[in-house]
Amino acid sequence: MKKTVIITTMALCFSIVAANAKTITENTNNTNVEFVFKVNSFCVSIAKGDLETVKKLIDRGADVNEMSNGMTPIMYAAKFNRTEILKLLIAKGANIEARSAKKMTALKYAELHGAKEAAAILKETIAAAKKAKKRK
Repeated sequence: MKKTVIITTMALCFSIVAANAKTITENTNNTNVEFVFKVNSFCVSIAKGDLETVKKLIDRGADVNEMSNGMTPIMYAAKFNRTEILKLLIAKGANIEARSAKKMTALKYAELHGAKEAAAILKETIAAAKKAKKRK
């Protein structure tokens, strides 16, 4: 008998609490998050693989070693496996050994992103540069 009274009392308490509960319909989360990536148009063209625009920008004086969002143009070409653009940047004097804000080289970006052709081009260029230094 005691158990029945206790259980009935508890059920009555829960039903009263549930009947008086209010639903909050207001949005209490007013956090606005905005991500800003500052990549210049030169590096955007490289990432997209737009060789003609890249050539035009170089002809108009774009710096092939200027950092954009912590990376150089050659790093963007390596990351996105843009082999023709990569060859062009190397021919125009891009620094292959430059390090990004994350302390990575273009070769490391190519390897991380599975850009095998770009990695091969960079390895060949690095090997050729080392041979040229030994000759001097």
